[in-house]
Amino acid sequence: MRNPNEPVFNLEIGSVIEVDGTHVIAELDQNITELTRLYGGIIYPIGQFGSIVKIHYGAKLIYGYVGRLRMKAEYEREKGLVLGKNDGSRIIEIDLFGEGEWAIVNGKWELAFERGVTIFPLPQQKIYLTPRKELESVYGKKTGSVIPLGEYTGSGGTQCYAEMNELLCKHTAILGSTGSGKSGTVASLLHAILDRKNEANYDNWHPQIIVLDPHNEYGTAFPGHVRLCTEEGSLSLPYWLLTLEETISLFIGKTEGAATSQTNIIKNALLIARQEGAKIIGLNPDDINVDSPVPYIMGNPSGLDDFGKRDGSLDVEGLVGAINQQRPENQNRTKHEGHNKVLQKIESLSRDSRYNFMMTDWDGKKNQLPSILNQFLGGSHPVRIIDLSGIPNEIAGTTSSAIARALFSIKLWQTHKERERNPVLLVCEEAHRYVPNLGEAQYGAAQEAIRRIAKEGRKYGIGLMLVSQRPSEIEATVLSQCNSWIIMRITNETDRHQVQGILPDSLAGLTKTLSGLRRREAIFVGLAATLPSRILIRDLVRDGKPLPRSHDINFDKGWQNTPLTEAQLQGISQRWVLQGKRQSGSHKA
Repeated sequence: MRNPNEPVFNLEIGSVIEVDGTHVIAELDQNITELTRLYGGIIYPIGQFGSIVKIHYGAKLIYGYVGRLRMKAEYEREKGLVLGKNDGSRIIEIDLFGEGEWAIVNGKWELAFERGVTIFPLPQQKIYLTPRKELESVYGKKTGSVIPLGEYTGSGGTQCYAEMNELLCKHTAILGSTGSGKSGTVASLLHAILDRKNEANYDNWHPQIIVLDPHNEYGTAFPGHVRLCTEEGSLSLPYWLLTLEETISLFIGKTEGAATSQTNIIKNALLIARQEGAKIIGLNPDDINVDSPVPYIMGNPSGLDDFGKRDGSLDVEGLVGAINQQRPENQNRTKHEGHNKVLQKIESLSRDSRYNFMMTDWDGKKNQLPSILNQFLGGSHPVRIIDLSGIPNEIAGTTSSAIARALFSIKLWQTHKERERNPVLLVCEEAHRYVPNLGEAQYGAAQEAIRRIAKEGRKYGIGLMLVSQRPSEIEATVLSQCNSWIIMRITNETDRHQVQGILPDSLAGLTKTLSGLRRREAIFVGLAATLPSRILIRDLVRDGKPLPRSHDINFDKGWQNTPLTEAQLQGISQRWVLQGKRQSGSHKA
């Protein structure tokens, strides 16, 4: 049995020439002509960013990341040294992160590895590649609540696992430019969560995963999912579920010049309408406030004159009636202008079919709140995908806010034992749309709802996964609450600086690679990672898993088809006019 503490000559790649704390400069052996080494039937690359090398120091092993590879002449010029002979020598820069020692335990060699460095190498000590078996011990064995992510780059196929509780409970950000493989990474993670039942041999396994999908791309990746969609009528977010702030955003907006007076009108009317609704469902009206999710009748805003009357009588039904009852008694149209603007907006929304999922009036009978909440968490369906692609942009913020707030409220009002039995993961795709750092008024409510989940969700059993191609446009407060990051290729300089500001200085070498990462390749850091690492996310196609729908159009294939006919354009124009709504006898393409 070979002693693993002894150096392997075939894995030697160079010698230390400078030690500066945990930063080590080494010179590659000039006899190396190819940047790979073969050992034990496995090919190991030399000098790959994020790969791990080691230095023998007696019985101790010191481990470090490769952070940079450059010519020795460039290094000497930077240091202001007298340039030596330009013989093509190369410099490798290494950041030390841990140490270990092999020992025989129960008749087997085992590596006792620890993060942190207590001893430091000396100049002229040799640098070695780390064999795959040793890497598995450094990265950590497949133990505990772990799920597979892929394999470590430059490790000969060593599997990468994420600690699931750290990944989900303490929030995760998946960041990367368009085309870097973010959607595939999200799908891979979710499939790994679903597959844990078989991996861990559980009798029962009921994940609760909710995906906010603004582009309708995840449905193909999870054929058995529950689809909540406005166009098909499977998503219902009634107006009475909204808080006062969300209701004001819906009925007034934040840019109206007369917003203050109209806000007061809505606030007073909303409380009256909710209290009337409370009486119908058997609740004490005195226990109700403007934010209580009590159903109330909207009323009919159409056919009213400028003074709130229909056929000469003041309309007093529902929210519309509560607004009318606040009108001044005079016949000065100017004094009624604020009331009329609110009613006109309500009427406009009620007539727009795109808002049916929100503006359908309550029937005035039973409390519908349990059935509304059942959409998101009822039953044993593990994945619920909320397709937001058909929702008008002006209420995208209000919609996502209502969903996020409803989820948080469920967890808030559960008992501690109920939370332990029913944790929830909220996946927020295109997160910069819902929690932007630009302070856009239409996203104010969504920012507050998702910000609260980011800050307090851990205590109540709701995890957050933020997915975005523009990390610089996500509100910093929310992004900073993430404790694990999967960072893919980022080409925008502003976004790279944002990411570099989040990560520790010791990972500077890894972050330099962000613009050159391959598709599906990522930097994995944070509490869920055994070690900060460069990894290749597992291939869903190879594993027989369906992929999210790609929205990239193949021009070469597309232009081989027959051009559009007038009949086809007629069908397209009909869908345009009807805003994609299905009609009897017609089908949506």
